[in-house]
Amino acid sequence: MSNYEVVIPKLGESVIEATITRWLKNEGEMIQEDEAIVEIATDKVDSEIASPVSGKLVKKLFAEGSLVPVGAIFALVELEGGEKAKAPVAVAEAMPAASAIPATAPAGSPPESYVIGPESPDPHETAAASGTRFYSPLVRSIALQENISFTELDTISGTGKDDRLTKQDLFNYLKDRKAGIKEVILPSKEVAAAAPVVAPHAIAQVIPGEDRIVEMDRIRQLISNHMVRSVQTSAHVTSFQEVDMTRVVQWRDKNKDGFLKRENEKLTFTPIFIDAIAKSVRDFPMVNVSVDGTKIVIHKNVNIGMAVALPSFNLIVPVVRSAHEKSLLGIVKSVNDLAERARTGKLVPDEISGGTISLTNLGSFGTLMGTPIINQPQTAIVAVGAIKKRVVVVETPDGDTMAIRPVMMISVTYDHRVIDGALGGQFLSRIVLYLENFDQNQPI
Repeated sequence: MSNYEVVIPKLGESVIEATITRWLKNEGEMIQEDEAIVEIATDKVDSEIASPVSGKLVKKLFAEGSLVPVGAIFALVELEGGEKAKAPVAVAEAMPAASAIPATAPAGSPPESYVIGPESPDPHETAAASGTRFYSPLVRSIALQENISFTELDTISGTGKDDRLTKQDLFNYLKDRKAGIKEVILPSKEVAAAAPVVAPHAIAQVIPGEDRIVEMDRIRQLISNHMVRSVQTSAHVTSFQEVDMTRVVQWRDKNKDGFLKRENEKLTFTPIFIDAIAKSVRDFPMVNVSVDGTKIVIHKNVNIGMAVALPSFNLIVPVVRSAHEKSLLGIVKSVNDLAERARTGKLVPDEISGGTISLTNLGSFGTLMGTPIINQPQTAIVAVGAIKKRVVVVETPDGDTMAIRPVMMISVTYDHRVIDGALGGQFLSRIVLYLENFDQNQPI
């Protein structure tokens, strides 16, 4: 008899660890090849890990709630015959702190916040950035569990190398905070002369007995943290315009039934919006950027994130990669595939990372307009509202006339640190131009 070592597989280029949220098999149970044995969560997506072999699960090396690095052995499956696998004791011993992380404190910062170096021998030393400071996954996990924001973390003095915040520093801070000590120390000597900083505290609430209290799930906690950080990072500005959607609506009405019959897929407005955004980004590449300190990173590819509402009332943003190189049919296929797998929890981490600009379709729920929050580290997000028939003034060679047209509000929220009103307005106008002059003869 020999044991097969089951490891955490590679989960994406930016994913270095995962939290075991639930074991699906118990020790001693027989499992079949490709049968799911554990559920894991990363700071991007939740997924299952299947056993690559058939046999008996003889050992779980990590408890539920443990933080496990990619590539680590997490289970042993007993096989019939074959060479005995090497003992995974060294791996288990190398992660003593991981098993102490409870399931209510999932690891990781908000999506797309990793900064990964070429060499990371210890996953707890792999750092994530918040402004000008770096935090290890363990520190971030504890902070998330204790509802400590990145802004508050930035105010805590660190005793590690280069003022790095250690686990003990965070525990000492929590102890002092619970004891009622409100004063905090600025993390760097350069800002020691600045005005006193007071750590933010939750506003006390009086909760009536009939009210119900529920804990945020892991995804909602990540969204909450990500949204707050975005507002704290970017100077948000939103511009609006109206769009006459006549040509788009007529084209879709003419083609949607035939497309559904031929492809067994719906033809929605979302791919048309993504196509217009991709073309507009090529015309104005300075909206397809991110900020790295005092540097502006201009992205070559137009990777458009599209916000998808989940049945759990959470949100996920899969990315249509290289949208500028795709035909409209290619975008339709990508959008339908990503949306379906997003709602069924089958996305992989790389499919929700690497976005350079985003789209949110508020009109799906009847909303006329909105001011969405930028998905960091991006610097712009386009929002489209519901298409409504309205009486509008139409200019003709014979003069102005009144007509009933399908009209939509469209907005772009941009980071005023790098995108000014002129550029934001020109970019938005170009999207409107592409939509209002949509080619009704193009095939699909």
